[in-house]
Amino acid sequence: MKSNRLPPIARVIGSIPYRLALAGGWIDQPFVSRRNPRPPGSMVVVGVEPAFRFMDRSGIATGTREVASRVWQGKLPSRPPAELARELYEIENKGKAEPSGSQDMVGLIYPGINRLDYDFAANGGVFPAHIESVNDRSTARWLEQVIQVLSVAPRPEGYNPLGRKRLEPKWIARLGETGKDCFDAIRRHDLPALGASLNECMVCWEKLLPHTVRHPTLKVDLMGLLRAYQSCYAGAMYSGCGGGYLLVASKEHVPGAFAVKVRVGGQSKVQSPKSKAGRGRELGAGGEADE
Repeated sequence: MKSNRLPPIARVIGSIPYRLALAGGWIDQPFVSRRNPRPPGSMVVVGVEPAFRFMDRSGIATGTREVASRVWQGKLPSRPPAELARELYEIENKGKAEPSGSQDMVGLIYPGINRLDYDFAANGGVFPAHIESVNDRSTARWLEQVIQVLSVAPRPEGYNPLGRKRLEPKWIARLGETGKDCFDAIRRHDLPALGASLNECMVCWEKLLPHTVRHPTLKVDLMGLLRAYQSCYAGAMYSGCGGGYLLVASKEHVPGAFAVKVRVGGQSKVQSPKSKAGRGRELGAGGEADE
């Protein structure tokens, strides 16, 4: 008989998933997407099983997860994911001058590997205009094997990545392309292309928001560490601004690294963007189409 008992770790940290953000991060912020000359711009988020406790302030959406755990008593409700993402966005960001991007909510709630397409002309750039998903187990297992995670350091108190903004449209366009390249590489199981998309994303971050990787409060040489791993492996990027974890693309074991388990949804399916249920998985419409 199958037991419904929670594993011991879930009793402590809850069963709300975590999320990894891969290439394209920051395109989910309207102050970025509104300057994109080639919309939509894309980013990739990956649902991760809560097998252990990640560090706080480390680019894994732990703050959003804490809100979700409090509101939903430690587990995701059985409701449409688009509805949950909007609800969580509104609750977490109420009264905030600098709201968290919706990729945090989508990444926690939607299973699998998801490409989020942001266009300021749709939903004001707050929610994805379209979500493309991969939920097949072979691709999830491949990604688990080639994304290796190294602990670096949490963001320090007093750190703010938005102190300097150089929002040049050409670099925003390049940032949005990294998400598309990353998603396509994952679908093809193409490690060199995956690594290249991570590297390019970090170039864009440094150009657009220099304080994401350099700031007076940071004690770790983030760029030096990044370049060292990029020189040895297919590619690397940080889990978020200010460090957190270093995500290294490699089939070889990376000393000190650990793996994550991708949270996979039900049987993958494709629905027409015009279908009543799907509408191309536009978050604003509550679509559910998977690829």
